[in-house]
Amino acid sequence: MRVGWRLLTPVQRATFTASFLGWTLDAFDFFLVVLVVPRIATDFNQSIPNVAFAITITLMLRPLGALIFGMLADRFGRRGPLMVDIVLYSALELATAFAPNFTTFLILRALFGIAMGGEWGIGAALAMESLPSAARGLFSGILQEGYALGYLLAAVAFYLLFPHFGWRGLFIAGALPAVLVVYIRTRVPESMAWQAQRERRVGQTSGLLASIGRRPLLYLYAIALMAAFNFMSHGSQDLYPTFLQKQREFSVGVTSALTIVANLGAIAGGIYFGGLSQHLGRRRAIVTSTLLGILAIPLWVFSPSIVLLGAGAFALQFFVQGAWGIVPAHLNELSPGDVRGTFPGFTYQLGNLISAGAAQIEAAFAAGFKLPNGGANYAQALAIIMVVVFLAVAILTAIGHERRHVDFATDTEPLPAPSSA
Repeated sequence: MRVGWRLLTPVQRATFTASFLGWTLDAFDFFLVVLVVPRIATDFNQSIPNVAFAITITLMLRPLGALIFGMLADRFGRRGPLMVDIVLYSALELATAFAPNFTTFLILRALFGIAMGGEWGIGAALAMESLPSAARGLFSGILQEGYALGYLLAAVAFYLLFPHFGWRGLFIAGALPAVLVVYIRTRVPESMAWQAQRERRVGQTSGLLASIGRRPLLYLYAIALMAAFNFMSHGSQDLYPTFLQKQREFSVGVTSALTIVANLGAIAGGIYFGGLSQHLGRRRAIVTSTLLGILAIPLWVFSPSIVLLGAGAFALQFFVQGAWGIVPAHLNELSPGDVRGTFPGFTYQLGNLISAGAAQIEAAFAAGFKLPNGGANYAQALAIIMVVVFLAVAILTAIGHERRHVDFATDTEPLPAPSSA
C-alpha cells in the first residue's frame, strides 16, 4: 500500500524532515571538496592524487564516527547525539576554510570524517523507526537521496560562490547546517521504538560486541555489501568532476550543470526504486537497478556532446542511487533491534572504509590509460571500474535476505545467515 506524505502524522513529518536535512547537509559539506580538487591542488602545490587522499581519509574515519555516535544513540537515544554530531561537522567544515597548509587541511578532513560518519546511522534509524512499515520503501528512497540533493546543492554553491570567493568561501558556507539543530531541538521527539527497546532490555546483556558474537555472519555480510555499495557511489561520483574538467576541459559552469543533472537523476532514481522495493522486494529492486546501470555507462563517459553526457549522467545516477535509495530501509530492517542505532551506520561506514580509496584508485588507474595528448584517460578507467562494481553489488545483494515487514518496536527474532534466502 502506498503511503504518501499527507498520511504521516505531524510528528512523523518533523522527524523525517530533520533526518533528511541532516543527511543532505552532511553530503553538501562532503562534496564541496570533490568539486574543487584541482583548485585545492593548485593552491597547496599538490598533485590531484594527493588531494584526492583528503576524500579517502574522510571516508576512512567515518566508521569511527558511526561507532562512537551509534553507541551513544543506542544508550542515550537518537535525538541528542544527532544534534551534537551536526554541530561538530559544521564547525569542522568552517575550520577547513581557514586551513593554512595542506597538512592542516588533511587533519581537518579526517576529523570531519568522524563527524560525517556519525550522522547517517542515527538519522536513518530515527527516520525509519518513526514511520509505519508500509512507508519505509518510499521514504527510504527519499531519505537516501538527501545525499544526492546535498551534492546538487554543493554544485549550485560551486557555480554561484566559487568564481567570487574561491574554495575557501565554499567551506564557510558549509557551516550553515548547524542551524538545523534548532529545528531538531524544538520539533523532533525521541524515537518511540528506541524507548520501547530500552524498556524491554532492562536487566539484559546488550551492546555491539554481544550482538556481533550472536550474529557474526550478518555483520560480515552487511559490511561486504556496504563496501560494494560505497564503491559504486564514490566510484561514480568523486572523480567525475575531475573527468569533466581535466579530460573534457569543461568550464566551471558546464561542470556544475552536468553535476546538477546527474544528481537530479539520482534523486529521481532513489525515490522510484525505494518505492518500488516496497512491492517488488528490497533485493529484487537493488539487483534490477544495478544491472540496468551497466547499460548506461557508455553514454555516461563516452558521449561526444554535452547533451548526451548529460543524459548519461542522469541515467547512470538514476540507477546508482536507485539501488542506494533502498539501503536505509534494508539495513535498518536487517539490523538487530537492540543495536539499531549502531548497526546500520557502523556496517555502512566500515564498507566506506574498505572502499575509501575509490577516488585515488580511479585516479591512479586512469593515469595508466593515456590520451593522445598524454593526459589521463578518466573515461576508460571509470567505465571499467563501474562495470565490476555494479556486478559486485548485484551478486552480494542476490545472496542475502531481507525483512521487509519487521516491526521495529517488538523486533527480537534471531536473523538467518545471509545465504539462507
